Amino acid sequence: MKTIKLLAVCLLTTISSFANVSSSDKDALVAFYNATNGDHWNSSWDLSAEISTWNGVKIENNRVVEINLPFNNLQGELPKEIGSLTSLKVLNLGFNKISGTIPTELSNLTELKSLELFMNSFEGDIPSELGQLKNLQSLKLYSNKLTGDIPLELMELTNLEELLIGSNFLTGTIPVDIAELSNLKKLSLMDNKLEGEIPSGIGQLKNLEELLLSTNNLTGSLPIEIVNLTKLNTIMVSDNNLNQEYISVSGKNPPGLMTINTNATAVLDIEKE
Repeated sequence: MKTIKLLAVCLLTTISSFANVSSSDKDALVAFYNATNGDHWNSSWDLSAEISTWNGVKIENNRVVEINLPFNNLQGELPKEIGSLTSLKVLNLGFNKISGTIPTELSNLTELKSLELFMNSFEGDIPSELGQLKNLQSLKLYSNKLTGDIPLELMELTNLEELLIGSNFLTGTIPVDIAELSNLKKLSLMDNKLEGEIPSGIGQLKNLEELLLSTNNLTGSLPIEIVNLTKLNTIMVSDNNLNQEYISVSGKNPPGLMTINTNATAVLDIEKE
């Protein structure tokens, strides 16, 4: 009898710990925990405790709206169940050891405003399906092992303020439609294998503050339209195959382009994430 009572108490405890979260969200979180070796996280979850107490998880109206687990020793691959967290607004898994491909099921997270998967070991293409995340304001995929072209569908993310996909192995050209990202403040494509010319449409990104294109195989010249970017305070285009080396630094005034000797090295202080 005591054993039955104990089992009943354990069952009620488990049920109550999930009572404040939808069953689909609960299942997705447990699948995520198991797929990323949750028992070995730096700050793990007690699966028998209330989900509201789990590190990095924020709940509103019985739905998971944020997962923030940077620097937490996550290993393994992101499970497709992550796409069931349809109320998620922030997913920050930076500075971990997650591998495999970026699941296309992330496209189900249409409320997402910030997707941060930087400093991991993701491989394969950037899913074109991410272009369905129309509310996205920040996309940070830098410092992974991503390959392939920059998906044209990303140019449909017109609310995007940060597009940071540098330090990968991306190929192809910078999409001409980059000009559609009119709210963009930070653009980093540096340290990839991009080629072709820098599109003049970048000069239409009137809110741009940082432009990092260095260490690619870009050719041609820096578009003169860059002078239209009056908010630009950091630009890096060195280590390409441009006709010349340029830097442009601005404060409150429109930037002035400076031509630097091709043997010179331009060093700028950049605030790192």
